[in-house]
Amino acid sequence: LIMSPALWKWACLVSHLLLSTTVSPLGRQQPPHPKRPFITFTGEQAEGNFNHLVVDERTGHIYLGAVNRIYKLSSDLKVLVTHETGPDDDNPKCYPPRIVQTCNEPLTPTNNINKMLLIDYKENRLIACGSLYQGICKLLRLDDLFKLGEPFHKKEHYLSGVNESGSVFGVIVSYSNMDDKLFIATAVDGKPEYFPTISSRKLTKNSEADGMFAYVFHDEFVASMIKIPSDTFTIIPDFDIYYIYGFSSGNFVYFLTLQPEMISPPGSTTKEQVYTSKLVRLCKEDTAFNSYVEVPIGCEKNGVEYRLLQAAYLSKAGAILARSLDVGPEDDILFTVFSKGQKRKMKSLDESALCIFVLKNINDRIKDRLQSCYRGEGTLDLAWLKVKDIPCSSALLTIDDNFCGLDMNAPLGVSSMVRGLPIFTEDGDRMTSVIAYVYKNHSLAFVGTKSGKLKK
Repeated sequence: LIMSPALWKWACLVSHLLLSTTVSPLGRQQPPHPKRPFITFTGEQAEGNFNHLVVDERTGHIYLGAVNRIYKLSSDLKVLVTHETGPDDDNPKCYPPRIVQTCNEPLTPTNNINKMLLIDYKENRLIACGSLYQGICKLLRLDDLFKLGEPFHKKEHYLSGVNESGSVFGVIVSYSNMDDKLFIATAVDGKPEYFPTISSRKLTKNSEADGMFAYVFHDEFVASMIKIPSDTFTIIPDFDIYYIYGFSSGNFVYFLTLQPEMISPPGSTTKEQVYTSKLVRLCKEDTAFNSYVEVPIGCEKNGVEYRLLQAAYLSKAGAILARSLDVGPEDDILFTVFSKGQKRKMKSLDESALCIFVLKNINDRIKDRLQSCYRGEGTLDLAWLKVKDIPCSSALLTIDDNFCGLDMNAPLGVSSMVRGLPIFTEDGDRMTSVIAYVYKNHSLAFVGTKSGKLKK
């Protein structure tokens, strides 16, 4: 049985609930009861793969995004509510979609693949984005999945033209005294003129408000977005940025990505395409996206390079791991899974590694890079924006841990890779997903594999 990374997060969650009760007070794992059944749930339709899952941390209710369905389940996986999202007549070449203006392309019954599922706790609603109509989202009431709103009248309402699950990642930044923000990152599938690859959007209190999903800031010169220049595709025709994971920490929002670039191998005069895993960082309050910085990340063990990011999860260090890493127990730790090599995004090798990064160390590397660039050293070094040869500009200012950029020296790339600490490798059954948590000062990780195994 081969499971998607999103489904493995569900499997890991269930295993966490089951297995965390089998740990003795001394920390030794006890054998599980041989007759204890695993709780399972099967969808209504043969066509309906499960795509995404979120758990309401207040109630334990589970929301499952599938093809043409959103399910609300109890904590023991009983169906409470089902909301139908498709199929409907559509054509991916229609832009704007035919629900806004007539489309000359032939329309056919099309499945709605869930591409993003987020709980908006402040407004007690679920944000469910699908693949129909260039990626519009529904806002559903958490209690009964009643449709509160479905914005589709403006171009900002179409978030992504990519039809595959796993192509969109969103992070909500919440405020006590103002509307929340949604940072949304997406592959653009060759349509950079339509879709920004990263943007920040308004999450209005009223689900039917005209400003729902509008850019946080937008004028004729500056907007809360990053767009991939069209001429990038003349160099790398299949260029895209694939977003694997996202989270917020402190004053920043982070996305972990996989993206192609052209390199010249040593001793060669021709360039070849490889894939590079990068962490992207933005300030939460940066409406002009001047704070955009990306840094390559990877892992190495016994001379083997692991560079193709498969999955990631943010956790805390915990007291025991913190001592080993010389950090505090509440410091943020990134658990990441990489597969071997750099050249095969779609056909990753089975050799894989579980690696950890201390987030503070990555931020320190970014701060060093910002300080050197604002001293006028080096270039902006961001190949996909074709600014690799633009020199950094000097400016007399202090750059601290929370520096959010100016309308210069941005967007910025870090050239040297930050290497993670490898803690486990698997050569035959590729690891595809990971979650982690702290239990009695220990850091525990659950890893899902390509063949459907679960490793604790």
